Amino acid sequence: MNKMRRLWIWLTGCALMLPVLMPSLALAAKKKADVVIVADTRKLDGLLYWWAEMYNESHFFFAILTMIIIPVLGTILGLLADVVMRHIGIDLEHRELAEK
Repeated sequence: MNKMRRLWIWLTGCALMLPVLMPSLALAAKKKADVVIVADTRKLDGLLYWWAEMYNESHFFFAILTMIIIPVLGTILGLLADVVMRHIGIDLEHRELAEK
């Protein structure tokens, strides 16, 4: 599968995921909860502190940012793994030839 096709599949998946999740997130943002769950930030610093504070301030923005960051980071790390594997001689695109 070429890279452009994988990119379009990924973008289509993201485009389909957001409209499905948005109504439930919007309804959840309107409701008042009897129990408040917060992240303990006392021993955190830097990026972890910012991430926990964002969760404490707005679950909605935390959820949206999480839905964006995880697929993007996964794609970047996957592409990086492809580059490293090609560099050391592992070619996953032509695996059938290697298995014969």
